[in-house]
Amino acid sequence: MMKKMSIPTSKTSLVLFLCQIISALDVPLDLSQPPTITQQSPKDYIVDPRENIVIQCEAKGKPPPSFSWTRNGTHFDIDKDAQVTMKPNSGTLVINIMNGGKAEAYEGVYQCTARNERGAAISNNIVIRPSRSPLWTKEKLEPNHVREGDSLVLHCRPPVGLPPPIIFWMDNAFQRLPQSERVSQGLNGDLYFSNVQPEDTREDYICYARFNHTQTIQQKQPISVKVFSMDSLNDTIAANLSDTDIYGAKPVTERQPVLLTPTGSTSTKVELRGNVLLLECIAAGLPTPVIRWIKEGGELPANRTFFENFKKTLKIIDVSEADSGNYKCIARNTLGSVHHVISVTVKAAPYWITAPRNLVLSPGEDGTLICRANGNPKPSISWLANGVPIAIAPEDPSRKVDGDTIIFSHVQERSSAVYQCNASNEYGYLLANAFVNVLAEPPRILTPANKLYQVIADSPALLDCAYFGSPKPEIEWFKGVKGSILRGNEYIFHDNGTLEIPVAQKNSAGTYTCVARNELGKIQNDVQLEIKDPTMIIKQPEYKVIQRYGQVSFECIIKHDSTLLPTVTWLKDNDELPDDERFLVGKDNLTIMNVTDKDDGTYTCIVNTTLDSVSASAVLTVVARPNPPFDLELTGQLERSIDLSWIPGDENNSPITNFVIEYEDALHEPGVWHYQTEVPGTQTTVQLKLSPYVNYSFRVIAVNKIGRSQPSEPSEQYLTKSASPDENPANVQGIGSEPDNLVITWEPLKGFQSNGPGLQYKVSWRQKDVDDEWTSVIVANVSKYIVSGTPTFVPYEVKVQALNDLGYAPEPSEVIGHSGEDLPMVAPGNVQVHVINSTLAKVHWDPVPLKTVRGHLQGYKVYYWKVQSLSRRSRRHIEKKILTFRGNKTFGMLPGLEPYSSYKLNVRVVNGKGEGPASPDKVFKTPEGVPSSPSFLKITNPTLDSLTLEWGSPTHPNGVLTSYTLKFQPINNTHELGPLVEIRIPANESSLILKNLNYSTRYKFYFNAQTSVGSGSQITEEAVTIMDEVQPLYPRIRNVTTAAAETYANISWEYEGPDHANFYVEYRVAGSKEDWKKEIVNGSRSFFVLKGLTPGTAYKVRVGAEGLSGFRSSEDVFETGPAMASRQVDIATQGWFIGLMCAVALLILILLIVCFIRRNKGGKYPVKEKEDAHADPEIQPMKEDDGTFGEYSDAEDHKPLKKGSRTPSDRTVKKEDSDDSLVDYGEGVNGQFNEDGSFIGQYSGKKEKEPAEGNESSEAPSPVNAMNSFV
Repeated sequence: MMKKMSIPTSKTSLVLFLCQIISALDVPLDLSQPPTITQQSPKDYIVDPRENIVIQCEAKGKPPPSFSWTRNGTHFDIDKDAQVTMKPNSGTLVINIMNGGKAEAYEGVYQCTARNERGAAISNNIVIRPSRSPLWTKEKLEPNHVREGDSLVLHCRPPVGLPPPIIFWMDNAFQRLPQSERVSQGLNGDLYFSNVQPEDTREDYICYARFNHTQTIQQKQPISVKVFSMDSLNDTIAANLSDTDIYGAKPVTERQPVLLTPTGSTSTKVELRGNVLLLECIAAGLPTPVIRWIKEGGELPANRTFFENFKKTLKIIDVSEADSGNYKCIARNTLGSVHHVISVTVKAAPYWITAPRNLVLSPGEDGTLICRANGNPKPSISWLANGVPIAIAPEDPSRKVDGDTIIFSHVQERSSAVYQCNASNEYGYLLANAFVNVLAEPPRILTPANKLYQVIADSPALLDCAYFGSPKPEIEWFKGVKGSILRGNEYIFHDNGTLEIPVAQKNSAGTYTCVARNELGKIQNDVQLEIKDPTMIIKQPEYKVIQRYGQVSFECIIKHDSTLLPTVTWLKDNDELPDDERFLVGKDNLTIMNVTDKDDGTYTCIVNTTLDSVSASAVLTVVARPNPPFDLELTGQLERSIDLSWIPGDENNSPITNFVIEYEDALHEPGVWHYQTEVPGTQTTVQLKLSPYVNYSFRVIAVNKIGRSQPSEPSEQYLTKSASPDENPANVQGIGSEPDNLVITWEPLKGFQSNGPGLQYKVSWRQKDVDDEWTSVIVANVSKYIVSGTPTFVPYEVKVQALNDLGYAPEPSEVIGHSGEDLPMVAPGNVQVHVINSTLAKVHWDPVPLKTVRGHLQGYKVYYWKVQSLSRRSRRHIEKKILTFRGNKTFGMLPGLEPYSSYKLNVRVVNGKGEGPASPDKVFKTPEGVPSSPSFLKITNPTLDSLTLEWGSPTHPNGVLTSYTLKFQPINNTHELGPLVEIRIPANESSLILKNLNYSTRYKFYFNAQTSVGSGSQITEEAVTIMDEVQPLYPRIRNVTTAAAETYANISWEYEGPDHANFYVEYRVAGSKEDWKKEIVNGSRSFFVLKGLTPGTAYKVRVGAEGLSGFRSSEDVFETGPAMASRQVDIATQGWFIGLMCAVALLILILLIVCFIRRNKGGKYPVKEKEDAHADPEIQPMKEDDGTFGEYSDAEDHKPLKKGSRTPSDRTVKKEDSDDSLVDYGEGVNGQFNEDGSFIGQYSGKKEKEPAEGNESSEAPSPVNAMNSFV
């Protein structure tokens, strides 16, 4: 069965693994071999005297070895001591102390010997000593009376224990005594005071000694220390001396440093190689000295030097001979310095350079044992054979000793033995056993057959071939069943038989064969190598900054070999995650809910498989608003300033950017906090400016990127003295509210601005440009004073001065105001209108005299309205529009006029009070324009060679129609256009039959109307003649109609053709070369709403069907409506108008009932008769004799809406039906003007119920207009 082995991938693991393989090359236990010591107790063995003593000695060999012991150099017969036993099949001794034995009786030096027929191995000399924890000797401790500032040493002098105890100082409450640069414990356990202070007085300085082996603590008697201060000492002396005596203790004087330990200027120190070097300097002095260390002639070793006990102790770990030298400590304070030089010598107990190793030889072979060691002083080397000095050991002709080497030549089986090498100097010894085993054995491979090795790609692979044989076999490696011997730089062959592939690739997988051969035989073994894909973290956790109480997730997405089972572990700060339900570990992430400050740290994702391990870390920083500042302190109090300082709170991982200082005025506004100032986040003090007569409290708020902290606790209060006001009220104004008054207003001073009690105001005024004296009045703390009986709109000089019980504020500045305004008296004259084109006119007027304005001239308002349309006459409601022109402007433009219409206008002057009288109405007319497109074009009754066309007259004729123009041309199957035919049609026609057309042919038609000015926009349509009188199956989109509002348009059409067509609508601005914009119609419906259009813009639109290549409807043109004009008065909200509407509605209801009765009797309306008598569906004109309205057709109101009609059912406003935009010309009431007085706003409209002639349908109302115009 194949045995599986995973080879570690890290370099450290690889070295350890290789060392294990090398050290494991032992003689198989089924072969004869001398003993080998495998386990023994330490050389210096301190035991607990209360427990049994166990002295270990374990060994292996073939045959199994027997054991014996010596004690203090002589044989130790364990059979004669009932307290001592030896473990079976072992050399370990157990000395029974717990059943009556005494540990002191068994102190000594023990050595174990393991022996069989091939030799004897010995252990180290094991020194057994029981631990000791003696009590302190009784002693009488006198109290220590010390003068303040003197130095003091409290001696511990612990009892001598084994091992030495650990010393520490505590009080009666078992609390450690605080230590500092001034007070500290020395290496010898004494407590040193560089200088004593009154707070050092106490009676419970207790030194404790802890003996770890016996787990006991011994306590010294308490030591009392009494520190006398100079003041108390002087009082004591004065109480004991007469008045005539001269007395007085010297005050505490500063002293330069003096070393308490070590004494003198130099000392020496010897330390052993590899140990820790501790050097100490403790100094007395006032002020407390500071210690500094240097090495003369060199630098302190980096990475091995540490300072302890407030730099009084220099610690160097793992010392070597290079650390020998002179070390100087320097103690310094403000009065001087003192130094001490410690000469350090590093000695060395013996340490191995080459330890002897077991030697396996075949008969007749040669070999050597080498034992090399070093130390300071240099150790001596001695050899033993089977535990006996080699000089007196039995002779062996094959052996020769040469100092630290034993040379063997032509060994025989009797040459087998165990040799001991001893290297010793005055600081210790080393003892090593190494056997010589003479065997004749054919090769054997110790690695299991067919062992499976698995490694990660691009990692080293180590294939084991542990072997044994004597003579030593030669090892060869092969790959594959018939592979050749492996050689070259791709492989490394180790002496222990291991084959190393430094970088294993996928093609390295397979079967490897190890062959071992010597002169006695040959053997081989196969092992298997599998290469696995490495485990990778393809999405590593990332650095996160999260606010407190938020949620954060770390990702750890991995990729691994499919045959390996990974385990994912999350760590926080290299430790396990907290046992907290807020931590949710998912398949590939870690989520932390409700994050708190303690979650701050480094999170590591570790992925382990049996072959490799990868990890990735990310830092989580938890941020929050800062904690509030604290310990607010007021200093430097002056009348007009004070210093505020504070201590910042925790910034919670987000640096404080600034501090906001607020104040409370407990005198004027208690409980209300006001902003005072702010300072950078690095500043913790600020000088604040103060106002008189304010009871200040301050608080500080810290700010970081996360937000503001809670306010600090308020500071203490500080009341400033009263003073006269520093400033006067702001924003002083004089504006009349009535024609005969002047209202003087100001912004009152705030409480803290009053500077004192009794705040009042002195209000003064006089008429400007008149030699008048100032009139003054003193008022209470108010913000307004009214002067009555003033002339209308007269300039005044005004000023307001603050005062309180301590005096007046500085002289205030004067402002100019005016008494109240009245309505203007006269209307503008000489109003003239110049018509520029059919939609634009310019109006002029003469300005009114400024004296008649009686107020601030704000501008002029032009009221204008359409009286009637000259092409059609119908009832309509007057909609007055207003344009306002700011300033003293005397002309303006009237945009958005309707062609071929009659208008009236008047002009009024405007001031702050309102409008003046209107000028006489001025009448003007606009010329004809081009008409809009025909309202619809409908093609019906297709035959083999004819089509019937029907159309509606333009919604906006804009003049007298003269004719219609029809153009058409055939379209072939490739959508190419044929020759164009043009037909002129009289204006009174509404249908036409086209004959002599080609059968089964598609035609495109273009149709428009003309006035004397020119042709209007055209409407297009397509139709097909039939073939063999059968209804054509060609798809067709016809009768595309549009109904436009300001920003959207309703598009509808008719479709003939295959089912399930998917339609789309294309549109673009008319006359532009931009690309068509395309909107997809959901489903197969035949309507769509275009949104997001620009008001007052003409668009072209067409409809197409998806999947029918190039198939589209004819194009249609529409215009969006203008922005709504403002209205002066909405009469729909007036009570009289509502009543009138109700009466009219009732009258209409009665008429409808009468009409219904007459129709049921078969009668006709006069209106219907008129309709039948006239082909033109237009309404009748006004009668010329009396100006009354003729009857008009109501056919359009009652007939169902025809397909293709251009009037939508919801009566939304089309662009061509609405007024032109006024954005470029005027403004509404609230409009704005440029500096030259030109207007930049919108016009406003005014509804009035006045009869007027015109075509009602020529201006289709907006939804708002429709509501206001309903009668």
